[in-house]
Amino acid sequence: MALHITDDAAADALLTDNPLALLVGMLLDQQIAMETAFTGPLKIEERTGSLDAPTLAGYDPDALAAVFKETPAVHRFPGSMAGRVQSLCQALVDEWGGDAASLWTQPDPGQSEGPDGATVLKRLKALPGFGEQKAKIFLALLGKQYGFTGAGWREASAPYGDEGSFRSVADIVSPESLTKVREHKRAMKAAAKGSTAS
Repeated sequence: MALHITDDAAADALLTDNPLALLVGMLLDQQIAMETAFTGPLKIEERTGSLDAPTLAGYDPDALAAVFKETPAVHRFPGSMAGRVQSLCQALVDEWGGDAASLWTQPDPGQSEGPDGATVLKRLKALPGFGEQKAKIFLALLGKQYGFTGAGWREASAPYGDEGSFRSVADIVSPESLTKVREHKRAMKAAAKGSTAS
């Protein structure tokens, strides 16, 4: 399993190997290009020396904001997004022992098997910065590309889990698929603008 989201080999390798990197990339994916969002975790790791939840949760907030502002910036809203990443990491430390992968691997208390799609969706939506849509896209990404096989993940992540769709980062496996996803997003934006204009 290797992710090919950013067209940057080092950034993609980090996303593949570090579940927190993938989660942070998803958090950053708003109001900037998808590739910029998902190369963010590599910038954070290179500048702080680490990409793990306890380290980032305990980082001095002003220092972390400065890390996000360095050129090239991690996000076009570096201060607020540094705070969001820190809140996310703190939630992972408090609820999941600092392990992002626990969100989709750890069984509920009293259960022997890993969580199903609906449970993972609920866990994602409980995270700071993850609304319904972002949680569904991330669940679809886990199912389509990250080896998550929990029952009902396609239904829980619908419509992003649909097979053969090009709706979101969950569907990016190559430069060609990235282009298709971009086209879909443009079409959706145009349709939304058209409906507000009428």
